[in-house]
Amino acid sequence: MFEELRENIRTQEGLIRELGNFYSKLGMSNQEDTKLIMGIIDSIIKRIRISNQTIPELVRHVTLAKQFTNVKVGDLQKAKKIQKVNLGNKEVAVKSKDKKKFIEELNISKSLIRRLQRSELKQEEETSYGAKRAGFYSKIANKIFLKKSQDWLERGLFRKLVLDIRKSNINILSPTYISIMFLTPIIMIFVSLLLAIFLLFFSAGFTFPFITTYEGSLGIRILQTWWIIIAIPIFTWVSFYFYPTLEKKSLGTKIDQELPFMVIQMGSIAGSGIEPVEIFKIIGLGKDYRYAGKEVRKLLNQINIYGYDLVTALTNIANSTPSKKLSELFGGLAITISSGGQLETFFEKRADSLLLEYSLERERFTKVAETFMDIYISVVIATPMILLLLLIMVSVSGIGVGGLGITQLTTAIILLVAVVNVIFLIFLNMKQPSY
Repeated sequence: MFEELRENIRTQEGLIRELGNFYSKLGMSNQEDTKLIMGIIDSIIKRIRISNQTIPELVRHVTLAKQFTNVKVGDLQKAKKIQKVNLGNKEVAVKSKDKKKFIEELNISKSLIRRLQRSELKQEEETSYGAKRAGFYSKIANKIFLKKSQDWLERGLFRKLVLDIRKSNINILSPTYISIMFLTPIIMIFVSLLLAIFLLFFSAGFTFPFITTYEGSLGIRILQTWWIIIAIPIFTWVSFYFYPTLEKKSLGTKIDQELPFMVIQMGSIAGSGIEPVEIFKIIGLGKDYRYAGKEVRKLLNQINIYGYDLVTALTNIANSTPSKKLSELFGGLAITISSGGQLETFFEKRADSLLLEYSLERERFTKVAETFMDIYISVVIATPMILLLLLIMVSVSGIGVGGLGITQLTTAIILLVAVVNVIFLIFLNMKQPSY
């Protein structure tokens, strides 16, 4: 029985170590993982209790007297109603009536731990932030323009574009992006040439049949279509050049909208006296902040992968983030940590200022919405009524407008109203904050 008692104590020591390990993960896990960890902790506690219930039975039969040689250990265990459960490299003794429950809890723990490991692996893949593997098109662009792109970058060209690519979180290297930016317009030259040749001999319209043979002068048609060969490639190159800038501004706006609530949460966590790095782990590993969370994960990569200290990592991310407000937050944090200031006080004051800006932004949006409502009433509701009255007058008098009949004018008014409605919806969607 001494051996069984020793194995049970060793097993409980291992379970208690596991319990402490999972308790330490609770503060750094998101809501989904927290549920899994709590299930694992509950299962471990139940196994400890089952193992504890066996100890009195084992101790009861411990004696200094010499055992009878004709009594087998197996018979003694059977008489004491104790059975062993194989845990792989060791065994634990439990009561016969608790054996099934112990195995069930063991299986529950293993299942939850596997799910937790899969979740952590997925988070690690999401946290490892960097350029994705180059695709087929990127490889072709690199073969043709990579050396030239690197030469341009070494000479200091496209400096602003490179900075915008970095700040816009586009998962592609700057030389590769520049290579694609020059390859795509070349391809579009051939596409626009084919389109121009097609339009030399065919015409496109809005009435059936939509495509007809062109019967006019070929010289006039060339003058009408030659600009397509130049315009499409130039438009493509300009689009590639300004896309990172537009993406950076859009991303910065989305981060600014999440920032007040993230700072409030960080202030609450800082109030518990936790280390600053752990605050960023909780925010970065969570899924509450889709855009600001990416910047925090970049900060964690600076610390965990590149080996920077927290102050240096904060300074680096402050210089590369697309959000001016987040840059100010990280810069202020770096100064506060370096000077030994109170993080809780810093977050509290910064949260107050960000919430004030957020409420002012909501107020501005309300005023913009009121203005749009007045315009909408006058343009989309009143104007069609006036046009319908004019249509009635035109139909009664029998006068056409621009060679169009009543049916065509009615259709044009309906389409105009629909287009104006879509434009209003797009503007409201662009102006409306995400929260």
